[in-house]
Amino acid sequence: MFPEPEPKAGDARSRLFVYNDGFLTQRRLRRILSLAGYDIRLGLPGPDDVVGVWGNSPTAHRGLAVAAKREAPALRVEDAFLRSLHPGRSGTPPMGLLLDRAGVHFDPSTPSDLDHLLTTHPLDDTALLDRARGGIARLREMHLSKYSAFDPNLPPPDPGYVLVVDQTRDDAAVTASGGNRARFLEMLFIAQEENPGARILIKTHPETQSGHRAGYYTDQDLSDRVSFLHDPISPWALLDGAIAVYTLSSQLGFEAILAGHKPRVFGQPFYAGWGLTQEETPLPRRQRNLTRAQLFAAAMILFPTWYDPYRDQLCTFETALDNFEAQTRAWRADHKGWTASGMRLWKRPHLQKMFGQHRRVRFTAAPPEPATQPHMIWASRASDTQDAVRVEDGFLRSRGLGAQLVPPLSLVTDDLGIYYDPTRPSRLEELIAARETLRPDQQRRAERLVASLLAQGLSKYNTGGAAPTLPEGHRILVPGQVEDDASILKGTSDVRTNLDLLRAARAANPDAVLIYKPHPDVEAGLREGGVDAADLADVIAHDTDPAALLSQVNEAWTMTSLLGFEALLRGVPVTTLGAPFYAGWNLTTDLGAVPARRGARPSLLGLVHAALIDYPRYLDPVTGQPCPVEVIIDRLAQGHAAPTGATNRVLSKLQGLLASRAHWWR
Repeated sequence: MFPEPEPKAGDARSRLFVYNDGFLTQRRLRRILSLAGYDIRLGLPGPDDVVGVWGNSPTAHRGLAVAAKREAPALRVEDAFLRSLHPGRSGTPPMGLLLDRAGVHFDPSTPSDLDHLLTTHPLDDTALLDRARGGIARLREMHLSKYSAFDPNLPPPDPGYVLVVDQTRDDAAVTASGGNRARFLEMLFIAQEENPGARILIKTHPETQSGHRAGYYTDQDLSDRVSFLHDPISPWALLDGAIAVYTLSSQLGFEAILAGHKPRVFGQPFYAGWGLTQEETPLPRRQRNLTRAQLFAAAMILFPTWYDPYRDQLCTFETALDNFEAQTRAWRADHKGWTASGMRLWKRPHLQKMFGQHRRVRFTAAPPEPATQPHMIWASRASDTQDAVRVEDGFLRSRGLGAQLVPPLSLVTDDLGIYYDPTRPSRLEELIAARETLRPDQQRRAERLVASLLAQGLSKYNTGGAAPTLPEGHRILVPGQVEDDASILKGTSDVRTNLDLLRAARAANPDAVLIYKPHPDVEAGLREGGVDAADLADVIAHDTDPAALLSQVNEAWTMTSLLGFEALLRGVPVTTLGAPFYAGWNLTTDLGAVPARRGARPSLLGLVHAALIDYPRYLDPVTGQPCPVEVIIDRLAQGHAAPTGATNRVLSKLQGLLASRAHWWR
């Protein structure tokens, strides 16, 4: 992994004198500046101090006047180019900042630090440019933009239009480029002149859509060829359908470059003048030709100061992007609200935390008619014909058992089927097939993920103790399962019990050392599946951490256990007698029937990316916010778990006394 930036300390710190209350009231802003080495102060600076100003805001003149009078340097602060779900005026904190000692990136009158970086940095490091190309691809794949609270499934207009980008009236980035209504009208006129007969779509700014600030175009500017586009459509989908892009200085012009356009630019934004735009008013000092990857590397990787709110530290662009993806994905799935049925009472508070942060989940006895919101149901309680999103525990679940009412840190949602049911397609199958080929950045992330899991010895439940002493020989791990579990009922055929699994493994391997590991739910007396394995197994590994066993065995035989997947992660060959989600992709020896539709041949890293990054949703037990898988690995390694609650702890203890009535809480 790329090393995370370290906070400055000691002699590297600077006192930052400010004259704008935003520096004092915005907690995220103060924290990023502190980690970057700036201690905010009030009063008058000395020559060794720094004056902080917010870009070219209406209050910036105060700080600049003090800086000039006291002969102190100024630090211009602005939001990074990938900011948040919603505009800052909605109260959403930024993911990162642009800290500039020379100028402001959007003001061409004075070269900024970003200007200097783009002019003088070699930008020729292969690893850096690979990171840039991966970053561009990730933004495009996930439909991420500076503000990302839009629905990527909302269909764009029919392709073949010209995109004219509106901006907010009197915004500093507009006035710095000499923009006014006359300039925007000129841009609209030229767009029509240069594209005779083409439709012209005026893309309104997100802050205009939110009602915060007006734009430059009005209804008077519309015609039979010219129309507004107010719908929150993905900028990437819009850019795909455009035949030309016109902008004054909008960041959408930067994204147009990344999407393959050469936009017509009527101002002098940071991305103009590098051979990637058509400038109406070129800036003479910018004479260098850059590639898209070089522009991205400077503007998104090298220049910004990114912040990780989960670990409370500065971070790389990639970590910030991991975090932003998780937050955006959760908002897009949840902002319309959910109804939910088939959910046990003890699960509901945790489902509310996972899915109800934007609109509360409404629990119902059955799917509402008519359906006005997406509906979810716990997968084992859904009928084969039910049209609902199925929910189930994720593969990195918790530190403790679900049967003991320990809340999950991850859940999966599946709108096609569910991962353990091979009788019908699932969303996970589609994700695995889509990861048959990985980009370099995806491969690197999956490699780091596997390395972290192995280094921390993590598994689904993270319970159990050290492994017993194992006999020498060819060791085969045989994990027991809950025999009435849905994955057994749906995913097996000939071999459906733990005893039959042991018999099959022994018959095929008469001289091997068989190590039988009972399922922890069965050992706890909470589920069915207990067997007398003494005549077939050489070792019965009671209450053992599966990670401790997997490092000492030569192969694993299983019906559908997740331990098979965890064995693959550790390079242990796996034989399946059922059809778990990881079977049928040429990564296992499959003795059971697997669906013929699993024809893709992903690598193990492709399987990992689909199963641990793409498919689940994760909730950070510390911040209570949606998060990427890497945060969950850190939390589990540090011993953090979702709060269980006093009621659940009491119920968990009662379960031991009422094991024969397990259907009450399952």
